[in-house]
Amino acid sequence: MTSFSVFSQQESQLNLKFRGLPGEGRAEWSRKHSRERAEDIPADAEEASLRREKFNYRGLGSRQKLKTLIAGNVDQPFLEEIGKLKNLEWLELEYPFVATDLAPLLQLKSLRHLKIDSPRKITNFQSLLELPALEALFLENAKHLADLEWLRSAHHLSVIGIEGGMWTRQRVPSLQPIAGLRGLQAFFGTSLRVADKDLMPLAACPKLEFIGIAATVPRSEFERLHAARPDIICSWFRSEPWDEMARLRGGSA
Repeated sequence: MTSFSVFSQQESQLNLKFRGLPGEGRAEWSRKHSRERAEDIPADAEEASLRREKFNYRGLGSRQKLKTLIAGNVDQPFLEEIGKLKNLEWLELEYPFVATDLAPLLQLKSLRHLKIDSPRKITNFQSLLELPALEALFLENAKHLADLEWLRSAHHLSVIGIEGGMWTRQRVPSLQPIAGLRGLQAFFGTSLRVADKDLMPLAACPKLEFIGIAATVPRSEFERLHAARPDIICSWFRSEPWDEMARLRGGSA
């Protein structure tokens, strides 16, 4: 087995470990747990997926056994229902997310994993750090996320994802605010653009194991980080992805 295949397998395992999926693969999980209305969710169900259509979310708050929820097209009344789920541990709020106030989420004292896709009307994410059990936070295509200053004290988070969408870059001035986060084990930055092109703040995170990011800065910056932290796993620390990218572009890496 070549070193390329060994590292590819290792990256895949770490990606799954830190980004995670609720149970089985996403397609199979959705097939088993998607419901058309909140009232269709069994009272003893621990997992469910529900997308808002008119008022089909009403009554969701009574499903107190739920631990995992994937919800789509969430507006403020729907979010209020979600905020009643006291035992919820895993929550993904899929596109579009049109709620205007994150306050209902602060009632979820057991929540460990939170992902919000395209929170177009939210301007302040600081309150999410008040969730006492939160370990993993993913924000994707956050229109009003201007910088990462609010994450400076997020030492309790083991996984942070600040990512863009398929057609949209998520832009931040710098990664400096997350330098030295004591609990951070994985950082995700798909479609992330860092204005100062400096990855070295990640070197100051003592427990960091994995970086899942695009080729967002010059190759020399990845090489510099790799030299400082050879213990971290990142696909761009290897030559193969750069060689492949150069081949596709018809030039040199």
